[in-house]
Amino acid sequence: MTTVFVLNGPNLNLLGGREPEVYGTATLADVERLCRETAGELGLTVDFRQSNREGELVDWLQEAGAAVAAGTIEGARLPVVEVHISNVHRREPFRHHSYVSAVAAGVVVGFGVTGYQLAIRGLHQLRRPQGG
Repeated sequence: MTTVFVLNGPNLNLLGGREPEVYGTATLADVERLCRETAGELGLTVDFRQSNREGELVDWLQEAGAAVAAGTIEGARLPVVEVHISNVHRREPFRHHSYVSAVAAGVVVGFGVTGYQLAIRGLHQLRRPQGG
């Protein structure tokens, strides 16, 4: 794996101004910079995207999987780490369920934007040969 896709969903374009008491003050540009720095330390590149349309996120996942004929995350056979800036389990009940979690290699919840770094490092570890 040389490229890490960082796909950001709805409303993350408002990061830094929207509910800073929940999401902090880092902007999406700050998160992108953080991701690129972390990936660079590991010899990886980043394809960083954001969309308010969930269908577009699915399209991007399929694009990343290139040879996938059908399906989304599971079908793409890509290792996925789901990241939540806030601890969704301490929030409204509708946030407690995720369709992504069941097929994700891991889930990072509640560490703020540091969760992005943890996810990239985790993906890197997953893709390294055992014992290496």
